[in-house]
Amino acid sequence: MKGIIFTEFLEMVESKFGLETVDTIIEGADLPSQGIYTSVGTYDFNEMVSLITELSKDTDIPLGDLIYAFGHYLFAGLGAAHPEVIQSYNSPLALLYSIEDHIHVHVQKLYPDAELPTFKILEKTDDTLSMIYSSSRGLYRLAHGLIEKSFEHFNESATVVYELLKEDGSEVKFHITQHG
Repeated sequence: MKGIIFTEFLEMVESKFGLETVDTIIEGADLPSQGIYTSVGTYDFNEMVSLITELSKDTDIPLGDLIYAFGHYLFAGLGAAHPEVIQSYNSPLALLYSIEDHIHVHVQKLYPDAELPTFKILEKTDDTLSMIYSSSRGLYRLAHGLIEKSFEHFNESATVVYELLKEDGSEVKFHITQHG
């Protein structure tokens, strides 16, 4: 997993829960990296699992809720790191429609070893989008948070509904309806 995800996660934890919580979860997670990340490095996904698990224990917030909140937080960090990507679009549906064929292609050029989820578009209209998220990591709640935040970024609103196609969350259908 790319280091930018780790650095953004720890920044979120610090901003929402404080530096002491960052130290607590890093110590509790027993990480091979010792919790030292660079945004361009690559780290074991299990370290993220350990960090989120420790945060959940420390805050009594369910894992899924933390992952979803991180999706909201991550949108701004990714947008700041790569503003040219988001600036290419004039609407959230256009942005989401282009994840697989444009955004992830751009990400792969920057980070050739990045392991990205896939998004298969099932249907698109002027105000709806249905797609299937697939990832062995099952971080569909992260995707859910990112999707919702993309609408906020464009000062739009939407209803995002998801259905687990596989119980482990490795395949999830999202249906998005943009409002007015």
